[in-house]
Amino acid sequence: MIAPAEAIHRKRDGAELSADEIGELVLAYARDDVPDYQMAAFCMATYFQGLTPAETHALTDAMVRSGETVDLSALGRRVVDKHSTGGVGDKTSIALGPVVAACGVPFAKMSGRGLGHTGGTLDKLESIPGFRIELGGDEFVRQVQDVGLAIVGQTADLVPADKKLYALRDVTATVDIIPLIASSIMSKKIAGGADAIVLDVKVGDGAFMKTPEEARELARTMVDLGRLAGRRVVCELTDMDQPLGRAVGNALEIHEVLDTLEGSGPPDLVELVLGAAAHLLALSDLGVDDAEGRRRAEDALASGAARERYDRWVRAQSGDPGRETLPRAPVTAPVPASGTGFVQAIATTAVGLAALHLGAGRLRKEDTIDHAVGVVCLAKRGDRVEAGQPLAEVHARDESSAARAVEELTRCYRIGDEEPERRPIVLDVLS
Repeated sequence: MIAPAEAIHRKRDGAELSADEIGELVLAYARDDVPDYQMAAFCMATYFQGLTPAETHALTDAMVRSGETVDLSALGRRVVDKHSTGGVGDKTSIALGPVVAACGVPFAKMSGRGLGHTGGTLDKLESIPGFRIELGGDEFVRQVQDVGLAIVGQTADLVPADKKLYALRDVTATVDIIPLIASSIMSKKIAGGADAIVLDVKVGDGAFMKTPEEARELARTMVDLGRLAGRRVVCELTDMDQPLGRAVGNALEIHEVLDTLEGSGPPDLVELVLGAAAHLLALSDLGVDDAEGRRRAEDALASGAARERYDRWVRAQSGDPGRETLPRAPVTAPVPASGTGFVQAIATTAVGLAALHLGAGRLRKEDTIDHAVGVVCLAKRGDRVEAGQPLAEVHARDESSAARAVEELTRCYRIGDEEPERRPIVLDVLS
């Protein structure tokens, strides 16, 4: 094994480490044979020197090998999955899974929780009364076989090296390194067992990737890592310069998922669901292209099959699929427009933070969440509004937190005389 100090020294000076050297370092760190201070130094050296594609692949492979992997081969089908890099109001996976499953393709996803201004799929699902996010490995496989769909929490034994490394990067200012971001995401997707994956890389104010150039580099790196691991991968770059859909907050977003599955979802969310479903069906073993995949996804929504599959899925994980049991905040308050004109921009991160301050998110992993509170953005970019018209609606636990959120959200909207240029929700597709 290469000595950690030697690996740090060589990476600091710009040398390329071999796959064995990277693998030995990562696996030793996962076993606690390498201390945090040395791995932190390695991450900082990587921050300044970067990793080659071969090093990034070796890092990803070592993180997968650091723990257990999910074996879905017993299903005898090509299983699909979807991952988003995180945004404000992104509930796509919860609506997408039932659509894909209703089209006859097994959808198996291990997901995470939200932190900061971005929401987490598990938090949203836990706003459904009784919903159980923890399934054993065999139970997970059986549910995908029986229902065609499961979304669960990541087990402690899956990619433990990534958990340790991410926690270290979080406190050493080495989070925003594209090879480390890509390997963190793809190690979990590869270990999760799916054969085909659609990746959604968010771009803009509410995303970690602020520019299309950054997002494209991350997307290309992840697609390449997936291919090297034998996975079929498509990556979409999608707009996060405004919240996705209208709802931001856990139970509010589940209501919007149900709207989408019942045919009345917001246009941007519906488009994202249909586009991702088209890619997943084309990547599956159905033998269809994107156009036919989209047509089948549209039929699943129009026929009610997707909503029926949602009900089966939620009940299988012990939840109540009805709207009436979702928690509701006791206080609602409008956010009035300060003037007449067009909504030219929405400060997306600030909207996410307003929801967080209401209690819909967490600043630290141990924080608790109020599933009922959040924000509904009634006006989106390009909409014309009149002075005093509600731009958004706050759902709060009490009057004082509602008043603070109204002030925050008023500052999030920029209104002007000129109608802004319309932008599509999907900015680019890489495969």
